[in-house]
Amino acid sequence: MFCPGMVLGGHVAFARRRKIMDGVLSALVSLATLTFLESVLGFDNVLMVGLNVNKLPPRERPRARTIGMTGAMVMRIALLCSLNWVMGLTSPIIVVLAHPVSWRDLILIVGGAFLVWKATHEIYGEVEGDGHHGHGGQPERPVSFRRVIGEIMVLDIIFSLDSVITAVGMAQNLAIMITAVVLSMAIMMKFAAAIGDFISRHASFKVLALTFLVLIGVFLVIEGAGQHVSKGYIYIAMVFAFAVELLHMRRRSKAAQRAAATRAAQAESGREVA
Repeated sequence: MFCPGMVLGGHVAFARRRKIMDGVLSALVSLATLTFLESVLGFDNVLMVGLNVNKLPPRERPRARTIGMTGAMVMRIALLCSLNWVMGLTSPIIVVLAHPVSWRDLILIVGGAFLVWKATHEIYGEVEGDGHHGHGGQPERPVSFRRVIGEIMVLDIIFSLDSVITAVGMAQNLAIMITAVVLSMAIMMKFAAAIGDFISRHASFKVLALTFLVLIGVFLVIEGAGQHVSKGYIYIAMVFAFAVELLHMRRRSKAAQRAAATRAAQAESGREVA
């Protein structure tokens, strides 16, 4: 016997399942997008940790790297769990030259200026010295483990604040934002050691990485001053610079191989003449 109520109930159940599936699909897309974005935007965090960790003896680097990256993840999660406080940081507190300034702006300006100074100081040491001596050729004092961790944590606060505000703009679900942060930090921790070791072995890439951090510091200062600049421009420029340096490294490797082959051939011909 035909029952209109059963048909109507079927339509309601189908609509309910369709709504749930759409919600799940939307959540997965948001999670994947936010995880990718956080991983890309966190590359500067990986570079900063790697450059600071490389100042330590090799046996202490894994522990410092783990503490630094874990600290960044914990700070991001803590800030996400304090969204009302974080978004309150964007409220203007003073007006400077007709421009409203918030706590977030002040943090970005101070943090960006510190990053510029820190990276510039490191570049000077690499260019003017041999990376192991201070000013005037005097031996540089060993860097303590606590000092390196302290510098990493201070800069983690700056990068975490910027990352969390980006996450809030991309998603509204706290669980999705926290999951994306955990996944992106797991991805970054996976490659952090390889990136740090590669930079440590190649001085030219270390200078490029430090130059990248200078650009990031300038970007933070400009962002804090109220002028939005897409990070994409910085990433494109740095990818291009890294690609050019890879070509140079390949060319130097080939030239060294040819020189070694030439010397071997000359030595062999000398033995034949003798």
